[in-house]
Amino acid sequence: MLYLWLKALHIIAMVCWFAGLFYLPRLFVYHAMSTDEASHERFCVMERKLYRGIMLPSMLATVGLGIGLLSLNPSYYFSQGWMHAKLALVVLLIAYHHVCGAQLKRFARGENQRGHVFYRWFNEAPVLLLIGVVILVIVRPF
Repeated sequence: MLYLWLKALHIIAMVCWFAGLFYLPRLFVYHAMSTDEASHERFCVMERKLYRGIMLPSMLATVGLGIGLLSLNPSYYFSQGWMHAKLALVVLLIAYHHVCGAQLKRFARGENQRGHVFYRWFNEAPVLLLIGVVILVIVRPF
């Protein structure tokens, strides 16, 4: 029963984390297009609250619950190739999360050098990683 509770909470935390990973870069698109100070300040507040209030706690919960799941049967999970690939993608997601945090700080300091088109493409990275993670967990190709 513990396994099922951890799994359910892990999926809930992951969904919340991905909501932020999808939305923050979209805010960057609009922020890069804004020209007035009021919009800049509004986007800075929205980005900061999303990152600190939703994304960071959700990422920590996702990772913590994932570690909890792994600890229930480590010899099985760590012998599976799909799990190694999934964990590699999770490391990339964590790196992407931190890149978003660094970009948030650049916007707050008024140092953004990129346009909205860059952020439209940047916004697609977590989609590709999510597809990979879901396929690895459900299909378990190796």
